Parts: sequence; structure tokens; C-alpha cells
Amino acid sequence: MLVCAIIGCMIAFDLATLAPFMPQIALGLFLIACALIAWIIHLELRIHRLTRGKTGADLEDALSSIEGDMRSFGKFRTDMEEYLSDVERRVRKSVQGVSTVRFNAFEGTGEGGHQSFATAFLNEEGDGVVVSSIRARDRVGIYAKPVLSHTSEYELTEEEHAAIAKARIK
Repeated sequence: MLVCAIIGCMIAFDLATLAPFMPQIALGLFLIACALIAWIIHLELRIHRLTRGKTGADLEDALSSIEGDMRSFGKFRTDMEEYLSDVERRVRKSVQGVSTVRFNAFEGTGEGGHQSFATAFLNEEGDGVVVSSIRARDRVGIYAKPVLSHTSEYELTEEEHAAIAKARIK
């Protein structure tokens, strides 16, 4: 009982000291309440925009549609990874290195000029073909030799070796 009397006096004392500031305190509480009401209205409008339509089911349908799209994008990604793997495999086998070396096949006689050539067509693994053309005044000879791992089972000329070396992919 004594404790209640002491607390009552303290509250009365505190209210008595705050009495001159009561209009400012009331105004502050009113402004806080107005701000909270404005915030609640703003949130209600956002929720209304989110669930726009006849029912909240529209939002549920949209989320379901997005989930389906995500699944289809996952399948698309898997398909694209397989496709790119196949493309990379095919690209490794395609011609990537090409080099031509021109030369004079008959240097001693002066015939042919630098009209003869050796051209190498190689893939990433060094497989392909080297094509040589030897031109003389009255004829042209064209020769093709297969190349595996930058070498050939057939004897290669110095110019063919040079063309293969230049076509080598680094």
C-alpha cells in the first residue's frame, strides 16, 4: 500500500512537471499518429496495386507463371550447354589455321617466278591437308598431302613444312 502511494506521488509529480509542455506533447503524438496513418494508407495502396484484379488469385497466377518460366529457362540452359558443347567439338575439327608460302620452283632456270605455292589447311589438332602447286612455263602440277598432328606420311618439301609451321595454331 505504501508502495502504491509512493508511485502515485511520483506519477503526479511527473505530470505536474510536464503540465507546461502538454500542448507540445499532444501535438507531437498527433503528428506521429498522422505519419503512421499515412504510412498504412501507402502500404494498403501498394498491396492493392500488387493484387489488382478481381481476386488475389491473379497474383497467385502470376507467381505460378513465373515459376513455370523459371523451369523452362532451366531446360533452355541445359539444351544450350549441350548445343555449345557440340559446337565446340565441331569447331575443333574445322579448319582454323591457313598459311601459304610462295616460292620459285625452278630457281636455277628462272622459269616460274614465285608462282608456285604450298598452302596448309589445319584444324586445332593439326590435322588437315597441305596443297602444293608447282608452275612451269608449259604446265602446272597440283599436289595434296594429308596432314595428321602437323606431320604427313608423305615426304614434305621445305615449303610445305614452312606452310604447316605457319598454320600451326598457338
